Amino acid sequence: MELEVRHLRVLCAIEDTGSLHKAARALGMSQPSLTTQLRRIETWLGGRLFTRGRTGCRPTPLGHVLLARARPLVDGMRALVDETRAAAAATAEPEDRLRIGSTASRALPGWLRRLRAGVAERGGAEPTLRMDVSSHALLRQVADGRLDVAFVHEVEGSPLRMPPGLVCRVLVEREPQFVSLAADHPAARRRVVRLADLARDRWMVDPTVDGEWDGLLRALRAAGIAPRILHGDYLTAASLVATGEVVTLCQPTSRPRPDMAVRPLDGDPVGVRLLLAARTEAALDAVHDELRAAYREAARQAPAYRRRLGEP
Repeated sequence: MELEVRHLRVLCAIEDTGSLHKAARALGMSQPSLTTQLRRIETWLGGRLFTRGRTGCRPTPLGHVLLARARPLVDGMRALVDETRAAAAATAEPEDRLRIGSTASRALPGWLRRLRAGVAERGGAEPTLRMDVSSHALLRQVADGRLDVAFVHEVEGSPLRMPPGLVCRVLVEREPQFVSLAADHPAARRRVVRLADLARDRWMVDPTVDGEWDGLLRALRAAGIAPRILHGDYLTAASLVATGEVVTLCQPTSRPRPDMAVRPLDGDPVGVRLLLAARTEAALDAVHDELRAAYREAARQAPAYRRRLGEP
């Protein structure tokens, strides 16, 4: 076995995410495959590179030595690939095409609709959209020139690592996170739900969403609750919430369904800051007003959030 750039990329991903599961998701591979590859690398090098525990993976002293040399090589290769892709995109796409990145949001449909309407008036190219659960991944793509602007969220208590050269604008300083639960859940009869009302429930959280697991865990522990946690994506969570298997955090712009209720949490224990990031203020100016209008529209269409904001 010879140590290659792809192996170094694996090690850097594990350090960046602090988790084998998150690193596997980021690399597009299964966790067992990643674990096997890490063991082979450690065997070949003759020592452990990471310690594994309940709090995740942390580099050992040997791991720190290797990563200090590996990261410049990985970053250099990434820059080479990104520059080549950017050059190819410049020749393949219209120069005025707006490349948007975003984490999940109910404001997206209205935002894209408004941007397309503006493009139609000017006769330009329609914007493109790239979705990602990771705010950090989207910010890196803006910094690398693969996206023009990114709409991301920052969980309270888990600040984002902002790449150099980016400018940001706050869309919402603190968006309280609500809870979704089965329509026949006893707590659904309340206008506002206390965490204590959910002490016996299982929670589902997507561990690949930056900061969300930590934010939820802090809130539950502060309420004196030792949570039972299931990990999964939020498409899976919706079906399990509807059947009463789990409860989950949700954005306040989420809309209820006949089998699912959306309620504020008493005291708003989990908050999120919504940000727009770009390389220039001009790029932010080009999309900010449309996104703000789309967010307000989404808020008005969500009954629980509309009441929370005191709107008729």
